[in-house]
Amino acid sequence: MASEAEPLSRQAFRRLENLIVTMELQPGALVTEKQLIGLAGQGRTPVREAIQKLEWQGLMRVRPRVGLQITELVESDHENIMQVRRQLEPVAAMLVAEHAGEEQRSALLDCAKAMGTATATGDIAGFLEADKRFDEILEDACPNRFLMSALAPLQTHSRRRWFSTASVERMDQAVTQHVAVIRAIRSGDAEATRRAMETLLAYLTDS
Repeated sequence: MASEAEPLSRQAFRRLENLIVTMELQPGALVTEKQLIGLAGQGRTPVREAIQKLEWQGLMRVRPRVGLQITELVESDHENIMQVRRQLEPVAAMLVAEHAGEEQRSALLDCAKAMGTATATGDIAGFLEADKRFDEILEDACPNRFLMSALAPLQTHSRRRWFSTASVERMDQAVTQHVAVIRAIRSGDAEATRRAMETLLAYLTDS
């Protein structure tokens, strides 16, 4: 949930990113800046800044004389994305286990509870929101900002692909794997965290 103190451009980005991930903005769809302003509920300048970030992350394409296009889902990208995530994300998770503060560890527990609620109610959108929050907490807690900057767009692409074939059964499995990572981070055990993250990423690679 966006904070009132959060920059308007970030609020616009969050809203549009969510619409792309959940495919309310369909892959390949052509959209206008005016449409995005209406969907984001923000003014022109924040939305233009959000569009720039979405383009940088590969979620939107600016096509001269055509307009704005939501990028297609390319199945062959999945293995390449996961190849990078499998290398970088266990390292990031270990750093988080070592450096996260109590507030961040507590926030991860809230994520685990939200994921559990999503499982109990079959709320796939609720799980995706908690999963996004999980990634944001890890980004905030990790002392290596370059590492997390590399991972953030890859996580979003993975989230969109996962949603494209989502089911309650797959969500249950994903929640179990995420909660294992959260427990390991909260314990402060870096090696256990690495193993749990590797298991989660192996599941995401094959699913």
